[in-house]
Amino acid sequence: MSETSFKLATRDLGKDYPGTVALDGVSVGFAPGEVHALIGKNGAGKSTLVKMLAGSVVPSRGQIFCDGMEVALNSPQDAFAQGIAIVYQELSLVPGLTVAENILLGRTPKKRGIIDWQATYAQAAAVLERMRTDIDVRARTGDLGVAQQQVVEIAKAMSLSPKVLMLDEPTSALARHETENLFRLVRGLAAEGVAIVYISHRLHELRQIADRVTVLRDGRHINTVAMAETGVEQIVQMMFGEVVQRERPGDLLPGEAVVMEVRGLTCEGKFAEVDFSLYEGEVLGIAGMLGSGRTELLKALFGAEPTDSGQVVLQGRLVDRPTPARMKALGLAFTPENRKEEALVQAHSIRANMCMASMGEIASNGYITRDMEQVVVDEQVAKLQIKVASTEDAVSSLSGGNQQKVVVGNWLSTRPRVMLFDEPTRGIDVQAKQQLFQVMWDLSREGIATVFVSTELEELVEVCHRILIMREGQIVDEVRPETLSADELALRCMGEN
Repeated sequence: MSETSFKLATRDLGKDYPGTVALDGVSVGFAPGEVHALIGKNGAGKSTLVKMLAGSVVPSRGQIFCDGMEVALNSPQDAFAQGIAIVYQELSLVPGLTVAENILLGRTPKKRGIIDWQATYAQAAAVLERMRTDIDVRARTGDLGVAQQQVVEIAKAMSLSPKVLMLDEPTSALARHETENLFRLVRGLAAEGVAIVYISHRLHELRQIADRVTVLRDGRHINTVAMAETGVEQIVQMMFGEVVQRERPGDLLPGEAVVMEVRGLTCEGKFAEVDFSLYEGEVLGIAGMLGSGRTELLKALFGAEPTDSGQVVLQGRLVDRPTPARMKALGLAFTPENRKEEALVQAHSIRANMCMASMGEIASNGYITRDMEQVVVDEQVAKLQIKVASTEDAVSSLSGGNQQKVVVGNWLSTRPRVMLFDEPTRGIDVQAKQQLFQVMWDLSREGIATVFVSTELEELVEVCHRILIMREGQIVDEVRPETLSADELALRCMGEN
């Protein structure tokens, strides 16, 4: 690969963190006038690569080139100076400011130390005109729709006159017609010679927008291909590779009794008309791409997210306006996606964290002692094989995998009938993952039902009895894992036949 033909290129770029290699020897180039998609499953290294190109993360090794010249991008300012701009998935606009103020935030023209509003509006309007959009520069940004805010965010980046524009999941919150408008905008910028780096999980968009596609897997560059010369199926195979699928134990059979029934559950803007039944001892997977509504659904089932309509029947009881306290009392347990902020108190001990959910069950006559807690803690430490020197150590001293086991042990102590797992294997090693899968299977043998959400589709195929597919807030399909592979499941999640 000759770096001189690209606006931005890398050679053998790598990034190491303690105990893991996030990116390993990636060489890729982004040419002027093209839309270059960067894809890969969760943990593939996309975010690490993009952050290094944006100057937010310093590489451990390798080189970065701009217009054929080697550069050091040690800060976002270094990236700006080289003409590299990025629009992250989470918008960074100030809702109370005007469109013009957001576009030129921190760079508004001044006259004698005072903002020159006429020049500010004129410069912002020129950027929007170049992008062929008619958004009012005097409008309050918070009054705009999500699609228009996305355009303002891109205009903010374009006001820097970048040579390279990186877009991180730009369509994740957009409707179909809004996505088509964004694509017209992106193609127009590419036609002006801007190199577009387009990060997306939505593979069905690639035919419409991408000229070339680079696939990362496990921190490595698998291949770069022309979109016109390949298909989505081949790209998915590159993303997942040859997956070794372990089989769920054959003796795990769900019962016939329904332990939870969901009828028409709706939360406006997040999910709609969700219907399913969960059976005794069943491991039920929920698959879907980023933004499909899986996490919001689990939170709603636990009563942590308000709903607008629909019903939840748990253990034969219709739950009106569920709350976490009521759902817990009815035998529901929930391990959230963000364990550090939503499931653990990092400064507290392992013992205290493992007893938070079950204090009512542990207490005797209204009081609780450490000795009472220790009986419960010792049981879960042994059952989950938690590696701990002392349960009085802060939970923050544990590895990610052992912290996750503490979260699980905390809820197992409540003796639940239904467990909700949201991304329980995120950020933990292979051995810890297998131990968590074994926990789910052991619960199944005890008749305890599980709902398991994971972006790692191989896990769902390996672990579950049944898989529901969510797309754009709705359950659109139901599959049996023995009838399809992980890459076929990925295609269905993306709406590909």
